[in-house]
Amino acid sequence: MNKPEFHIFVCNSFRVSGEPQGICNKQGAADLLQYIEEELLDRDMDGMVSATGCLKVCDRGTAMVIYPQNLWYGGVTEERIDEILDALEEGGVVEDYLIS
Repeated sequence: MNKPEFHIFVCNSFRVSGEPQGICNKQGAADLLQYIEEELLDRDMDGMVSATGCLKVCDRGTAMVIYPQNLWYGGVTEERIDEILDALEEGGVVEDYLIS
């Protein structure tokens, strides 16, 4: 396997017990995984998507992290994902959604 250009992690609020409990999961983070996968394929972008346990930024959920760029985004929705991926393709950042 070749190393992808970037890796997107989407918080799914899983706790140590394995149960999804937090705001990200309740806001439909699992559906966003599929949406991001499809967008990456449609755009022919070299990226990977993974669900994570709780990222501990519940007040900013749904949360998403992009590595190796180390970009933490909050309040992620399908519409915002489109903007974020547009910026990522151009080597930019969507400042309005960054968690700082």
